[in-house]
Amino acid sequence: MSDCIFCKIAEKKIPSKIVHEDDKTVAFDDVNPQAPTHVLVIPKRHVASLTEMNEVDAGLLGHLMLTGSKVAKLKGIAEGGYRFVINTGRNGGQTVFHLHLHILGGRPMHWPPG
Repeated sequence: MSDCIFCKIAEKKIPSKIVHEDDKTVAFDDVNPQAPTHVLVIPKRHVASLTEMNEVDAGLLGHLMLTGSKVAKLKGIAEGGYRFVINTGRNGGQTVFHLHLHILGGRPMHWPPG
């Protein structure tokens, strides 16, 4: 999608601090971090939200989670713990309509989150 900021990051049309990339995903530091470590993992293929996914996408969803775990190790937060968040839809807090997994860590996470 040509006007999607995350598609442009995946295509390297917008600079970002990429921390991991493979054939299906790109992970980069969030420009507005909500924790000492805040990384976003996105699929390279444009998908607006989790709601658009179906059974065919199970492999991609699993890959996002495994990539998130790998990034947590790379960022040094795996041992202390971290949180994954996927906001879906406006009421769910989604502001960029390209599916993305937040990896938050480097401080204690509280419950309930919001």
